[in-house]
Amino acid sequence: MASLSASNHVARVLSVANHVADVDASSRIANSWRRCLISHKLDPARQGPPQTLTEAEIRHVAEPMEETIRLATPELDDLARVLRDAGYCVNLADANATMLFSRLPGEADAKMFLDWKIYTGSNFAETFEGTNGLGTALAEEKPILVHRDEHFRAQWHMFSCAVAPLFDQAGRLAGAINITSCREDLERAAHQLALAVTMEATRRMEGAIFRGHFRNAWIATVPGDGGSGLIAYDDDRRIVGACRSARALLGLTDGTIASGIDLSRYIKFDHHDARGADEMVELRHADGRPLGRGHVAPPLHGKSHAPRRDAPAGRFDALHRLAGRDPGLIRSVKRLRSIGDHNLPVLLHGETGVGKDVFARAIHAASNRARNNYVALNCAAMPESLIDAELFGYEAGAFTGARREGSKGLIVQADGGTLFLDEIGDMPIALQTRLLRVLENREVWPLGALKPVAVDIRLISATHRDLGRMAEEGAFRADLYFRLRGMEVHLPALRERADRDDIIRQIAREEAPNCRLSDEAWSLLSAYPYPGNMRQLRHVLRLAGCTAEDGVIADTDLDLPPFGGRAAEPDLEAAERATIVEALRKHSGRVTEAARALKLSRATLYRKIKQLKISF
Repeated sequence: MASLSASNHVARVLSVANHVADVDASSRIANSWRRCLISHKLDPARQGPPQTLTEAEIRHVAEPMEETIRLATPELDDLARVLRDAGYCVNLADANATMLFSRLPGEADAKMFLDWKIYTGSNFAETFEGTNGLGTALAEEKPILVHRDEHFRAQWHMFSCAVAPLFDQAGRLAGAINITSCREDLERAAHQLALAVTMEATRRMEGAIFRGHFRNAWIATVPGDGGSGLIAYDDDRRIVGACRSARALLGLTDGTIASGIDLSRYIKFDHHDARGADEMVELRHADGRPLGRGHVAPPLHGKSHAPRRDAPAGRFDALHRLAGRDPGLIRSVKRLRSIGDHNLPVLLHGETGVGKDVFARAIHAASNRARNNYVALNCAAMPESLIDAELFGYEAGAFTGARREGSKGLIVQADGGTLFLDEIGDMPIALQTRLLRVLENREVWPLGALKPVAVDIRLISATHRDLGRMAEEGAFRADLYFRLRGMEVHLPALRERADRDDIIRQIAREEAPNCRLSDEAWSLLSAYPYPGNMRQLRHVLRLAGCTAEDGVIADTDLDLPPFGGRAAEPDLEAAERATIVEALRKHSGRVTEAARALKLSRATLYRKIKQLKISF
């Protein structure tokens, strides 16, 4: 009977994937099933427990989450107590769907979870286990209830999972709160109620995490339609942090927060010295419109301990966000944190388009120089004759055509801050000598000047070239190379990143926020090698968002020229064309019947006929 039930489930999953099922084919469950079959290549009939980490692996994975777990534990314990009698297991998982904190129910219910390895160390990523509450909520970054036979794998049908994603103090996905029950007597409505309880508990955890992270800052609670948002600010009313809902409510970004922008640019209220407790205040928009009533809470350790101007709270947030879930970049960010505010030069190495300037700006924002200038120069884009004057500046009348008042030069403009030299491998040898002198003597001689100008800069350089080899061959000064290479950070190409799919989804949300990707478009995006890296991906999705019909980005909306890898294999394209031509011939040119035979939608088949220039 179990085998028959599993067979029926497999048939149902396949029917949904082929758009012929008797369920809502556009539902989140149906979409997840299709992802599992098409993108993840999973088998719904596969048996066996989830992947489980060893104790040593759990400690390694849990280390970055220690503070989050500590701040969330009181709410997790309360949630476990509330749901214990209903037989729920409560888990906190990281963003990779690995369970790092577990509270099992009573002994009678706990045995099922232990037998199936649903406990600390188990991984339920959708890419491994198929549609399930934890993995699917994290994949979509939305709360979800996956009830019994809605699971992709037949073996999980005895479970119902209600999950809410957990976001950190910077609005990044940090993990999820999962509650799972194996009680057969609980109907879907009961689990839906439990999900609502879990979502509310998760919001309180996010508040505790935010307040814990910004415990030395003032915190304002701002009301909004989607729930209240939290903003942290210092004694000078400069914003130092904002939670996810506050960012969405007020349009705040990492860049505006890193710049220390004034709170009054977004909200205004009458601020009084707090007396150890929250104050209720009337909030207004920057233009004076009423916003509602909110709370203002003082720093936990008193006003004198508000965040220092040279060390803004959450200053490494942008770097962590850029590192994503790529192991190499995570290690690099950890090293960058360890050097802290030491004036050590950083050399970024990576292909064109990987985001070297964005990474350099994040390093600047994480330093004690964040309040001062960030000055950038692309050495490859500037004519050789102008780089000298642009970098080092000049006195009035230094040369024909010079400004009457002279020019300070970029190095002097960056005094107290950060100077970013992009594509430094293209800097002429003569200027390399002058730059080396600046780094050694900490002073600049502008053209025509009678005395040097003292400067204090942090230098970040970037290149796509192999500077080490260039130095060996005499094409780049070896002494300058070792001066620049205080710490070298390799920025991997998009095709090399372990979290490439995460990046594609995130950039799709940013560049085409009102669209969704078709399965065909996703397959093409996930397979393409991206020679232009992040920059190319952004341009492609920006264009696709403009040309998409009915809010759906099709594969034909993606302007991806052939370039190596699977995306450019002519044999694959020829084989696809031959298959479609044969199906059309077999069905006498009737597109509807050919599409059914090919297990494609009619619209998709029409797009492929146009794309492959098939006449029939």
